[in-house]
Amino acid sequence: MSHDIAFYQKIHGRDYWACNQCCLRFLLSKDRLDRESEKARYDTHQNSPQDQGYRDFLSALSDPLIPKLNPGDHGLDYGSGPGPTLSVIFIENGFDMNIYDPYFAPNQTAFKQQYDFITCTETVEHFYYPNNEFHHLDSLLKPGGYLGIMTQLYDSVESFSDWWYLRDETHVSLYSRETMNWIAQTFMWDVTFYGDRVILFQKMMD
Repeated sequence: MSHDIAFYQKIHGRDYWACNQCCLRFLLSKDRLDRESEKARYDTHQNSPQDQGYRDFLSALSDPLIPKLNPGDHGLDYGSGPGPTLSVIFIENGFDMNIYDPYFAPNQTAFKQQYDFITCTETVEHFYYPNNEFHHLDSLLKPGGYLGIMTQLYDSVESFSDWWYLRDETHVSLYSRETMNWIAQTFMWDVTFYGDRVILFQKMMD
């Protein structure tokens, strides 16, 4: 997230770097998949609203977020993937939803308004430029609004080099609690952790 970076470790033939300020660990462009290969990897995902197991997985984010919202609040599912499901869950619970995904729902009109809440499940680990992405998300979020993130944090991992999350070549940005706290401080958001993979930020009121 900053320019204070250093080489961290070579794993699976890829060079991982670390930010000394925010503790993000990440890959540079030379070790990322090209756009076509990345899209092909996402095409293998079999998620859908009809998959109860996937719904249960997403409930780790929807369950703590929904009670904080007001009826009719407008949300954005950012990085909705090939089988948008979280947006369906929120619609079923009485909320208005837009979706955006750079490959499967490249709807730029979704960026012409601000939202009461934004969900970002299994998405931030794919960010090439997290600093730019989080600034963008901040601009889309109304004051007092919530940003819900689901991603695996590496804090509880005994061996980073053996971490299963790194086997997916599209996982190019890896976060810790310290990273999330740094993001919260940078944007002056409140942050709450739910287990080791769900993070809720709240943007301060003006």
